[in-house]
Amino acid sequence: MLRILIADDHEIVRRGVRDLLSAEAGWEVCAEAADGREALELGLRERPDIAVLDVSLPLLSGIGVTRQLRKVLPRLEVLLFTMHDDEGTLSSGLAAGARGYLHKTDSNQHLVSAVSALGAHRPYFSSAVSELLLNAALQERKRTPAESFTPRELEVAQLVAEGHSNKLIARELAISIKTVESHRATAMRKAGVHTAAELVRFAVKHRLIQP
Repeated sequence: MLRILIADDHEIVRRGVRDLLSAEAGWEVCAEAADGREALELGLRERPDIAVLDVSLPLLSGIGVTRQLRKVLPRLEVLLFTMHDDEGTLSSGLAAGARGYLHKTDSNQHLVSAVSALGAHRPYFSSAVSELLLNAALQERKRTPAESFTPRELEVAQLVAEGHSNKLIARELAISIKTVESHRATAMRKAGVHTAAELVRFAVKHRLIQP
């Protein structure tokens, strides 16, 4: 039997969630709370398998409830079911220990799928939340060396590696010698080196050019 705690300060929301989840075979809503303190108390007493929590609970937020429940019940799975879809709220919820995050505008089937996944100890995020997580991860990750160089800088570095002088590079790329020197200087600065030989070694090491 999968035992579920529901916490939301709107009775109509609790009723809808309860009716939906209780209709699933082997699922039981063991407790309902209208505020965060009640949710924490019921969670500690009933020790459910899953807690479906609104983020904006009175007295104690859903994120606060999540953090405290997870300290005592590490096997508890928490689904934050909310109207908030900003990155800050999502990050705080995950840091508190929630492994599911669902927007209240998502369909009933999403809610059933989320509880089912958490019941099997798998995380669940709707497509919109997954996209938000992906964008945040892409923004926070460090840029690779290849991403920091422009195509022209890589062309110049390749020709330097082939032993071309600035004059020959300028002729090859149909640009001025001054522009070649500027690209070389910028590439060396990005690579953190001081000589053409060091630039070539850096570019080869990071597979930016062909040796």
